[in-house]
Amino acid sequence: MMGWLFGKDKTSMVSRENALPGRDTRMAVPARHAVLDAPLAPPYPGGSEIADFGLGCFWGAERKFWQTPGVISTSVGYGGGHTPNPTYEEVCTGLTGHTELVRVVFDPARVSYEELLRVFWEAHDPTQGMRQGNDVGTQYRSAIYFHSPEQEKSALASRDAYQKVLAESGYGAITTEIAPVGEYYHAEEYHQQYLFKNPGGYCGIGGTNVKLGDPSGWGACQTGLVPTEE
Repeated sequence: MMGWLFGKDKTSMVSRENALPGRDTRMAVPARHAVLDAPLAPPYPGGSEIADFGLGCFWGAERKFWQTPGVISTSVGYGGGHTPNPTYEEVCTGLTGHTELVRVVFDPARVSYEELLRVFWEAHDPTQGMRQGNDVGTQYRSAIYFHSPEQEKSALASRDAYQKVLAESGYGAITTEIAPVGEYYHAEEYHQQYLFKNPGGYCGIGGTNVKLGDPSGWGACQTGLVPTEE
């Protein structure tokens, strides 16, 4: 256990029984998005849908999505782990099992889930396992947490399509976790829209320069629908 606390094995997933206990109190978040002037937490505008993506340090990842036309709101948080309501410091130990996530609220009439998948895949290197660039640890793993069977189909189809073009460019196997959405915990206020508040701040996001083909060539995929009042 002491090895975990000192960060000696942050690339291995912690088990539920060895995870930090967490707390019952949820993190306070700002009422409005600093860039898009939209809610960071429910209720969201009617007709909007939700997508959850992990692609490395969430500071730069969130900016990728708030800059995407059709996106209503974004927030950063923690998902895919065991510890309830973790703090950033706890996530950084590797003892919560979470990855850094961007929650994307979008208008499907203006941007499709498949287009958001394109932003996701092209904005990072999904073959790096428990790291992204110089950021090492389970909190930086690539992940898609789907909200519906339709989102799952699109995520898997896009992964298979991207694997093909990545392999043709000399990259290895995609390590992205694709799983049903679990509990999403907002990160601390200072992390929300961090690069807007700190324009010169650190951004570890960098893609492979390999483009994903048109969704019509992905195979069987459909636009995912997820009600925001879930």
